[in-house]
This record gives sequence, C-alpha cells and structure tokens, in this order.
Amino acid sequence: MNSISAIRQSAPERACRPAKRLTILGSTGSIGQSTLDVVRQHPGTFEIEALVGNQNIPQLAADARSFGAKMAVTADPSRYSELVDALEGSGIAPAAGHDAMVEAAQRPVELNVAAIVGAQGLQPTIAALEIGNPVALANKECLVCAGDVFMQRAAALNVPVIPVDSEHSAVFQCFEGHNADRVDKVTLTASGGPFRTCSAEELNNVTVSDALNHPNWSMGDKITIDSATLMNKGLELIEAYQLFPVRQDQIDAVVHPQSIVHSLVSYVDGSVLAQLGMPDMRTPIALALAYPERIDAQVERLDLTKVGDLTFEPVKHDLFPAVRLCLSALDRGGSATTILNAANEVAVAEFLSQRIGFLQIAALVEDSLTRAERDSMIHPLNSLDDVWDADRYGRTMATELAHKLHN
Repeated sequence: MNSISAIRQSAPERACRPAKRLTILGSTGSIGQSTLDVVRQHPGTFEIEALVGNQNIPQLAADARSFGAKMAVTADPSRYSELVDALEGSGIAPAAGHDAMVEAAQRPVELNVAAIVGAQGLQPTIAALEIGNPVALANKECLVCAGDVFMQRAAALNVPVIPVDSEHSAVFQCFEGHNADRVDKVTLTASGGPFRTCSAEELNNVTVSDALNHPNWSMGDKITIDSATLMNKGLELIEAYQLFPVRQDQIDAVVHPQSIVHSLVSYVDGSVLAQLGMPDMRTPIALALAYPERIDAQVERLDLTKVGDLTFEPVKHDLFPAVRLCLSALDRGGSATTILNAANEVAVAEFLSQRIGFLQIAALVEDSLTRAERDSMIHPLNSLDDVWDADRYGRTMATELAHKLHN
C-alpha cells in the first residue's frame, strides 16, 4: 500500500476519533485568540475544557460561552464578581486568582496551550506538567526563568512539550526525523522590528506608539516592545538552548525583514533545512494542536513569486544589545536568565508607562545583571523556590535602578 492510500484509509478513522480536549492558559491574549480561531475552524475536532484569561472579562466570558468551556478563570481576583455576572445561567464554573489558574491547568486534557505572558504563567504550566498534560508552549518564561527545572521535570515525567513560537516550531519541524548529533547550527530569524534601519540618535527618540507599531506581527504590548528591542530574539535563543539538544555556540540569530523564513537548521554535511510560511501564528498553533498530524490553518498561502526577495542581515549588537545580554546571561547560567527576564519585564513596563526611554530598557537590564553578579545572586537553580527568589531579586533590583533613573 502506498502512502497516499494509507492516508486515505486512515481518514475515516481520524473522523471517528473523540474531540481533543484543550485548556488554554492565556485565552484572551493574541496567542490564545489565534488558538481559538484554529479551533473554530475545526468543529468537532477540539473541545475546550477551560479558559484562563486576565482582565478582559467580556472576551473571556464570550469565548467560554461560544466554545462550551466547563471552566473560566480570570487571573485578577478583583474581577471575579464581574466574571460571575457575565457567565450567569451558562453552567460554566467561574473562578479567579492564582490557585484557580493552577486548578484549571490541572484539569485532565489532551493538551494545555500555555500562552500566559510573563512569569505568572510559570506555575500553572508546571502544574499541567505535574499531572501529565502535554503542553503546547508559548510562554517564554517557563524556559527563560526556569528552563533547567521545567525541562528536567518534563523529561522525568515523560510529558511532551511542543513549541508554539513560530521560530521554535520551525526548528522543531527541521529537527524532526534527524539525529540531533548531526546538527551543526540552529539559526533563528528576527524581523528586525520597526527600528531595523534607525540610527542611535533616532532610537533615542523612539516613543511608545512608535515601538508598538510592528511591521509584520500583531502581538500584545509586552511582546511587541521585546521585538522592537530584539530582546524577544535573545529570549528565544535561550529557549532554543533549553528546547533542543544544542550547545550555546550552536545557536545564533539573523535579521530577516520579510519574516518568511522562520528558522534554519544546518547539518554537518552542509545541508540547511528551513521552514517557510507567511507570518501568521495560526500555522505553528495548528501544528501544535494537531501534532503529529497537520490540519488546515486557513492562512494565506506562501507565493514566493509575490514575496520576491528574501534578505538577511547580521544583528546590530551595538544598537540592539539585548541579544548579546541574553547570550551573556545564558553563558553565566543558573539564575542569570531568570534575573534578566524579571528585569526586562520591569524595564518594559517602565517604558510603556513613559518613565524611561527606549534605549534605557536594555541598559536597565544590563545594570541589573551587573548588580546581580556583584551581589553573588547568580547561582544554579535546583527548584522552583530558587526560581522565585531569583525572580523577586531581579524585579526588586530593576525597580530600584529604574527609580534612580526617574530622579
């Protein structure tokens, strides 16, 4: 029997399978909404068990009702009564706060989509691992803050972790079916953000609205700012190190403004495999939801004749030091990446509140790492308690340094 016949014969079998149960952590964010869009396109294929959002209660309640979720959780306890009112008569269980997020993550499902932005997504995602729920991972902090702890726990429990970020999904696909010890290099691509061609003087005058105007992707505010500083790419290099069996000297990034080539994997024989596609997060999301199968994500098809040129440039480390800072933190190991991430979250919040300038984001992160080394706060992470301690230190230090910038 040839492969096409096998696929045709298996189609009725797939059609008879029960719906795949999903819990979406971060359902009201951009990744969560894209995930629900993919689910909407495939009625009967997926079933929503629980949705976890933050402060967009109308969206959370509407989605819970539309998809027939059994539980809806807001991370903000002060919005609980609003959620109760929005779900009245639906039969959907409302809940709020940290413990409720963990409870939702531990409801037995076939897949948890971990898309909560920031360190608050770490505990619920690890909670999902602990009961054996496979994780489609879109939360950077699980790998940047607690990569050693998180991946060791996933391996010990034999729980699959499927990357959702377009770059890591690309690497995942290029790795599939190949021996890891034959890999020579992993290269992540970066769009370069809205300031790719700017001078240092121009960067010094960047406003919040300028930085939120990404040329290719529609994302939340924090991730969009990270993309503008290239911190997002630096964090993704840390993630790649944790996700894939590569050394630090085997990972790198290049600027690719068209965002068509999402990542490349080079092999020892000189072959380079790349994953290409239009810049639409529904593609890697659809892969993660259906893996090891593929489903139609109903995205625009790539036509290279219309795209025209595909160009690549080196990262300008002098203007965008975030990538260098991330690699330096990875080299230091242990709590360094946790502190870097915490300091960056504080710095981005300060910028979005217009209390510091664009160039001060990376400077604040670098100063926080320098202080951490001086204070002997960079050490191995052996448990989640170590992660929380490093995270608190990073936030406290970055906040203190930011206040000095204000005065």
